[in-house]
Amino acid sequence: MLAPAGTAPTLINALLPRATGAMAWGILVVVTVASYAVLDPQVNIAVLSPISSTILWAALVLSILGGARVFGVRLALLAVVGSALMAISAKTSIPLEPVPLTMQTFAVLVIAMAYGARLAGATLLLYLAEGAVGLPVFESGAGLPYMAGPTGGYLAGFLVAAIFVGWLAERGWDRSVTLTFFANTGGTIVIFALGVPWLAYILNSLPKAVEFGLAPFPIVALIKIALAAAVLPLVWKLAIRKRGA
Repeated sequence: MLAPAGTAPTLINALLPRATGAMAWGILVVVTVASYAVLDPQVNIAVLSPISSTILWAALVLSILGGARVFGVRLALLAVVGSALMAISAKTSIPLEPVPLTMQTFAVLVIAMAYGARLAGATLLLYLAEGAVGLPVFESGAGLPYMAGPTGGYLAGFLVAAIFVGWLAERGWDRSVTLTFFANTGGTIVIFALGVPWLAYILNSLPKAVEFGLAPFPIVALIKIALAAAVLPLVWKLAIRKRGA
């Protein structure tokens, strides 16, 4: 059953309520960043040191999107963790050309379903800002020239899909397998709807864009959608059970 607009709590609030202790947050951030470092051996302490400035980026983005009501350390940390998960998913890839096969679509869907529209949008803006200033958060490359390349449309699609799927999650679409499946399918369509036309512009050929930027991905995308549809409602049930214990 769908919840009235804006009344359904997000999954992240059920799993990590505002009262979550500082130690739990510290462990969450450290594990996330450490996982990123393990997946990309070239990342060292010198590269990870901008994590403090990353938190400031998150705070700035959140304040722009939602004003003082959503400005806070908790939301900034969630945005940092989400952007790190996006980076981890980018490094989990099969190097195809011109568009690599990564786990980023799955990460976008999970972040959107767990965070809701506003925080998911802020998290993806933070992730894109990190890449724009040169942090190694993409599958390969960094900076604005890279973002304007073949994968630029997909990166923009991540942001739009995160907001769209997060909006659906806020209305209860993350509570059942069926609704989660349809919500994630819609988000995936949004990503390709923005990614393929931009790739066609870069390649100056729509058939090539479809061949390289769409055709290799439907089966894998369907698996990611099904995985998210199976996992997220289950996590909700566990969270509700924990809350009622």
